[in-house]
Amino acid sequence: MTATFNHTIIASKDREESARFFRELLEAGAAPSWGPFTNVRLADGVLLQFAEPPVEIQMQHYAFLVDDDLFDRAYQRLRDGGIEHWADPHMRCPGEINHEHGGRGVYLKDPAGHGIELITRPYL
Repeated sequence: MTATFNHTIIASKDREESARFFRELLEAGAAPSWGPFTNVRLADGVLLQFAEPPVEIQMQHYAFLVDDDLFDRAYQRLRDGGIEHWADPHMRCPGEINHEHGGRGVYLKDPAGHGIELITRPYL
């Protein structure tokens, strides 16, 4: 068997709020949750597991490859919700998207302050 990505734990201030944010943004499904985790299921069974750690949260970066239709819907939700977003990871181009790598991309922050990137074309 080759290695595939299965799950990651994302630190959150409020695990339910973070899971809801990702489910709505990515149009992802809820998954059974257990213990300290609230889970969101992505394609191929990949789980995002949200937990509230007893330590200060360090910002992480999570990039999601989405198709053009989902990008359009997600971007509209960002705009409708007044969610700050940028065309670049340095947050120098507010309220814009980029057209890198023959596609489109946008950067935003989730409720816990993690950097989120949506792209329509992979870098490689």
